[in-house]
Amino acid sequence: MAIVGSRRCTPYGENIAYHAAYELGKHGVIVVSGLAYGIDSCAHRGCLDAGGITLAVLGTAINQIYPRRNCGLAKRILEKGAILSEYAPDTEIKAYFFQVRNRIVSGLADAVLVVEASKNSDTKGTYDYAVKQGKNIFAVPGDLSRPMSAGTNEMLRDGANPYLDVSDILISLGRKMPEPAKPDISKFSSITQDVYYAIKSGIRNPDTIVERLNIGVMDFNIAVTTLEMDDLIVQDGAGWTICP
Repeated sequence: MAIVGSRRCTPYGENIAYHAAYELGKHGVIVVSGLAYGIDSCAHRGCLDAGGITLAVLGTAINQIYPRRNCGLAKRILEKGAILSEYAPDTEIKAYFFQVRNRIVSGLADAVLVVEASKNSDTKGTYDYAVKQGKNIFAVPGDLSRPMSAGTNEMLRDGANPYLDVSDILISLGRKMPEPAKPDISKFSSITQDVYYAIKSGIRNPDTIVERLNIGVMDFNIAVTTLEMDDLIVQDGAGWTICP
């Protein structure tokens, strides 16, 4: 999975890139990016922090890490991944190298996620390569007034898939989503368990639960407090409901 975006990203974009890469890495998906500042760096770090494998495609020779501030990140990548370049060692750096390397970033991936991009961002080049290569493309929707969302919003208009959650990508890659863990309520008292199952069955009104279970109001209050503290139920205007 390629994750790309603007070097001058917002904190929002940094968070999205890191979290997406972390979750993908945790599920065994290899994350590809370009080792640039901004979204690229966040993607590499997120995947590494999850114990995943990440690939960095350079726009420079293999012995000329750029930007230099990412040398530490490059060393981390080499411990659990690879750094790639199409240029021979000590090749003189040309500005256009960074644009043409984007075809490799998208080419190595089954799908591409564009997190943030301005209207004329270099990231648009990766998107164009991905379109030509027939890749499945995702873009993060953004505020219409935010410059760093202008490019991604245009991609969405032109047919990219909206990225709303990492499950969107995992499903597109044919990865089976893990079943949510079932809560263990055997540790609770029998009354608390009965209250939980009553709420789970759709009974939301406290008075109705107390009446049907033939329990005291104090017993009910203790039960719901216990379940709420374990994030198993939540209260809203209509009563109690099971947490999603």
